[in-house]
Amino acid sequence: MRLLRLTLNQVRYENKAFWRSPAAAFFTFVFPLLFLFITNTIFGSGEMELPGGTASVSNFYVPAIIAFSAISTCYTNIAIRISYAREQGLLKRVRGTPLPSSAFFAGRIIHACLVAILLVIIIVVVGAVLYDVDVPTNTLPAFLLTLAVGAAALCALGLAISALIPNADASPAIVNASILPLLFASDIFIPLDNAPRWLQILGDVFPVKHFSEALQASFNPFETGYGFEGFALLVMAAWGVAGLLIAVRFFKWEPRH
Repeated sequence: MRLLRLTLNQVRYENKAFWRSPAAAFFTFVFPLLFLFITNTIFGSGEMELPGGTASVSNFYVPAIIAFSAISTCYTNIAIRISYAREQGLLKRVRGTPLPSSAFFAGRIIHACLVAILLVIIIVVVGAVLYDVDVPTNTLPAFLLTLAVGAAALCALGLAISALIPNADASPAIVNASILPLLFASDIFIPLDNAPRWLQILGDVFPVKHFSEALQASFNPFETGYGFEGFALLVMAAWGVAGLLIAVRFFKWEPRH
């Protein structure tokens, strides 16, 4: 019970710190919505082939931007904020307090997931109201499970990459360089149906494409089953475990000099 109480206190602290940084909060929510508006403005009037039939391109971009939102909050933000906290000596001070390390990291991860959930709700509502995209019903369990597994894996990978970042100034460049190419190779910004074979294979190796495709399956209006993508979930879970092991092995509490 004590650990749970300390974790909840850390979540409240993270929430206050997040909203007291208006610029960070603004761009966390505005960027995904901006991409949603841009992609649907440019491509939304067209149609594309989905498993089972033809539908509006918006049925592709809404779950794709949901994946992008989870990546931004659970991977990019965690990695950069942890790097800055290390550089500022915050991690070193936290380790010298009675607060357990597990409560500190759990607080950060839970808060990132809560922000992601809020952003996902906003995107789903915007997609339904503005672009007439059906909200998942029979595939809702698959959607929620995919979101949970993907968010957990991304948080673990965010901690892993933060362990490899040499200093805070390098964190935005390293984190963005590690994720931006994958966004274009993973069915996030551009459908890759006609992409070169090598690019498709590259996307298949990493969890981002599996995350996006699993979410798209749950948004497919022609889906007759429950929308579960077992292989995609397995790949994301494997990457999450690998990220956690790297974070445990290489994570540093003190700044590198």
